[in-house]
Amino acid sequence: MTANNHQDANNHQDMVPVSRALISVYDKSGVRELAAGLAGHGVEIISSGGTARELGAAGIEVTAVSEVTGQEEMIGGRVKTLHPKIHAGILALRGVHDDELARAGIVPIDLVAVNLYPFAEAIALPGTPVQGALEQIDIGGPAMVRAAAKNFPRVTVVTDPADYAALLEELASSGGLVSMATRHRLALKAFRHTSRYDLTIAGYLRGVGQSGGALQPPAESETDTLPQRVELTLDKRLDMRYGENPHLRAAFYRVADAGQSPLADAEQLHGKALSFNNILDLEGARLVVAEFEEPAAAVIKHSNPCGAALGADPLEAYLRALACDPLSSFGGIVAFNRPVDASLAAKLKEIFLEAVIAPDFHGAALALLTKKKNLRLIRCPQAPAPGEAADRLDFRGVEGGFLAQDADTARFSEPPEWRVVTRRRPTAEEERGLRFAWRVVKHVKSNAVLFAAPDRTLGVGAGQMSRVDSVKLAVMKAQQPLEGSVLASDAFFPFRDGVDCAAEAGARAVIQPGGSVRDEEVIEAVDNLGLVMVFTGARHFRH
Repeated sequence: MTANNHQDANNHQDMVPVSRALISVYDKSGVRELAAGLAGHGVEIISSGGTARELGAAGIEVTAVSEVTGQEEMIGGRVKTLHPKIHAGILALRGVHDDELARAGIVPIDLVAVNLYPFAEAIALPGTPVQGALEQIDIGGPAMVRAAAKNFPRVTVVTDPADYAALLEELASSGGLVSMATRHRLALKAFRHTSRYDLTIAGYLRGVGQSGGALQPPAESETDTLPQRVELTLDKRLDMRYGENPHLRAAFYRVADAGQSPLADAEQLHGKALSFNNILDLEGARLVVAEFEEPAAAVIKHSNPCGAALGADPLEAYLRALACDPLSSFGGIVAFNRPVDASLAAKLKEIFLEAVIAPDFHGAALALLTKKKNLRLIRCPQAPAPGEAADRLDFRGVEGGFLAQDADTARFSEPPEWRVVTRRRPTAEEERGLRFAWRVVKHVKSNAVLFAAPDRTLGVGAGQMSRVDSVKLAVMKAQQPLEGSVLASDAFFPFRDGVDCAAEAGARAVIQPGGSVRDEEVIEAVDNLGLVMVFTGARHFRH
């Protein structure tokens, strides 16, 4: 039989015995039970360092790695298992390399149980120095895991303590054998384990030096404003009931090395399981209220604000937001940037809502709201301070890839780029209205237009294919008089018709980015109407 034929036969073996196992784990959860179970099947156990001491303390017979290699640990423990008698024992093809192993005095290793130094946990600790982080980069562990996973047709590799019990059950039921299906499944998991580990390290090194480290990250070229390559490691946070529609599967994944993340770190206190659409609307609502330092409330439906408002307290803000479009608010999601108290909870109970998201809920508020069986209550950390998340990328999937852009995290009061382009300047009240409206309109789907007072939305026009239709929709949706209101538009007015419609409805001031070839025509129309117009120089399309 040729070597290739030997290998082919080996690849098609199904059940294989475990005679010799190497166990070296940082996370020692369940390791005593694993080792004891293996020893019960007559398996020789090799180990080193803390794992060997752990097993020895449990009365489990262990062969030290140094006895196998004939070499003591070196350079402060950085080199322990990097030796041919370990790696040849893991990587050898049975029936192909047997004679070579025998000449070298190497005995095959059939099972490798390894998990890695806690690099992610180390860098999550505030103030971890760069050298301290580097010391938590495991070298020998990933090498053994990858070697065992490569040779999974004959070797079993296990990296997750959660898999120990099932593995021992299989050994018990099969008389000490492991199936090809199990070896394949565990090998795939092992490669994912090392891949995630390396991506976490790469992400850390990319950012080293940006917050006081001694090393500096490699500079991007002047023409590359975004990285040439992006590594994402995602952990499943929640299984969704379904996606946008019931026939679609969905889950919520958290970026593993994202640090503090308000929505990903939020806690559900009550209610039904969250859906895909709930998560999108919760994020949309949270981002609106995060724009403001004052008590704020926002009601969101299908990713668009039905209303947003400020108030002396959250209750006043909520009532003002609800008044913008009470009909559409039915079945919506409400966000607050202050804790929910009992008086606010009593009002929230009066209509059907899908969810409420807030920094906290007072005990009396929880007692009231948890009486509504299906209402989801989400406790969410406060949003980052303005500008803290400015380097975050937003991704959107398309077939075969992803689009990426900077997150639109900029918050505006009245930056230097703002300029009044009309003869009349805004009054103090109009200025407050323009600031408020501009902060909210960026969270409305394009084409986006909204009418506002200084502390609340009055009418919202979202998602229309023409800007003048968005204005007309906002007028139609308004439940309160628009006389003396301000109008915000997420992009420029290509024609004067939108401004004419707004003026007819009662708007007295308009804020928009500017940039149309017909800007002069639009400005002239606004001057003739006696309105104010402010250009921001920044567009906020949201598709």
